Amino acid sequence: MFKKLYEWTLSLAQSRHAPTALFVIAFAESSFFPIPPDAILVPMSIARPARAWTYAAICTVGSVLGALLGYAIGALLYETLGKWLIDLYHYGSRVDDLRVLYGQWGWLLILVKGFTPIPFKLVTIVSGLLLYNLPLFVLLCLITRGARFFALAVLLKYYGEPIKALLDKYFGWFLMILLAIVVLGFWIAGRSV
Repeated sequence: MFKKLYEWTLSLAQSRHAPTALFVIAFAESSFFPIPPDAILVPMSIARPARAWTYAAICTVGSVLGALLGYAIGALLYETLGKWLIDLYHYGSRVDDLRVLYGQWGWLLILVKGFTPIPFKLVTIVSGLLLYNLPLFVLLCLITRGARFFALAVLLKYYGEPIKALLDKYFGWFLMILLAIVVLGFWIAGRSV
């Protein structure tokens, strides 16, 4: 079952629509979607290692533009959509604590949480809710998301063949680890500020 899914993922990663799908997933993940773009970035970069940098750039731009949507949700739609999303991740009771932290350490929160498996949409929505400095927010998103996606691209570009060999053999484990990372990110988000 996993072998067929792996082959399908690699064929999808080689399709002409893959960069568009990558952009859409990166955009959506920064504002409302739970699955990180790494799930498609990895097979795309393995299928075409020479394009790993391009794919990382697509992810970065999509993620930063999606972060602007998340910011807008927090700034303009918090009482409806924003609050629902924040409550979904158990952050509703922590908004006042976040106000204090953002006042002093907002830049660090954005940088650290943007690089981790913690759902980035939490950072973007809370930043909008607290009306964090928008130009600084965009710059910090560009730095943290770019660092994350380009670090992955470096690994895949230079070690893509050994990673592909491992995925050929252990794709089921890869999916379980990716799912565990997503669940861990949600769990951490529910426990941390």
